[in-house]
Amino acid sequence: MIDVSIFYPNEAGCSFDFDYYCKNHMPMVREKMAGACSHFTVEKGLGGGTPGSPPAYVAIGHLFFESLGGFLAAFGPHARAIAADVPNYTNVKPIVQISDVLVGAVQQ
Repeated sequence: MIDVSIFYPNEAGCSFDFDYYCKNHMPMVREKMAGACSHFTVEKGLGGGTPGSPPAYVAIGHLFFESLGGFLAAFGPHARAIAADVPNYTNVKPIVQISDVLVGAVQQ
């Protein structure tokens, strides 16, 4: 499984509209992926590694795909439209990392 992680740095003066991101942007991205994206998660930064310190990232989004090829084929045609939506919810430049998920667990 492939995890496409999108990190939004907690920079001075940053703004982030979680409502828009969760209800509009991420569902739009998943829809454009035409079934290649199995699911997504959104995290809101609460704090850093030291008690009372700010989070390194204001938000982190994760999109999950069966394969890197599946992600690349689904994302390519929609990259511009997805990037064009970013100013609708934040003023910071996202950092993207693509990872191979080696282990995972879901508590039921």
